[in-house]
Amino acid sequence: MTTWAWVAVVVVAVVALAAVGYFVLQQQKRRSHLRERFGPEYERIVAEHDNNRREAEQELLDREQRHSELDIKPLSEESRDSYAARWTEVQERFVDAPGFAVTEADQLVTSVMAERGYPTEDFEQRVSHLSVGHAATLDHYRTAHEISGRAARKEASTEDLRQAMVHYRALFEELLHETSQGR
Repeated sequence: MTTWAWVAVVVVAVVALAAVGYFVLQQQKRRSHLRERFGPEYERIVAEHDNNRREAEQELLDREQRHSELDIKPLSEESRDSYAARWTEVQERFVDAPGFAVTEADQLVTSVMAERGYPTEDFEQRVSHLSVGHAATLDHYRTAHEISGRAARKEASTEDLRQAMVHYRALFEELLHETSQGR
């Protein structure tokens, strides 16, 4: 082989290694971003996709895209005060009617979401949109919803219902006091 041929082979090899390195770096940056943004939801989605990280990460990127198309807005001070007062009433009703109070708490969380601009048609859709900006409290919401379902079937104890209220409150307070779209 001539010297020029060897130089060409080396240049092609260096360019190929640089391209692979760039690709791996971009993938690591994307993965790091998604893990930071979605917290425990990242691992849950990966497991849901049978550990296929590429599919799971694409789903999370799709969630980010759909979320960016929403017009999420903070609540007015008047709305925050009204919702806070309604939450206090729901908590007071818990003493006499815990199952009913849990149902009301779920409806109140959904109302806050709707006023903020989140679609609220079904639970999975709500979870998907909340995962983008509220990943830290998403497990609270899932747990509260699961207990609420058991309560509707009369399969939840008073302690379970109390826990549901605690879980709903975590998301409720975050939604109520968030002042900007980006988190």
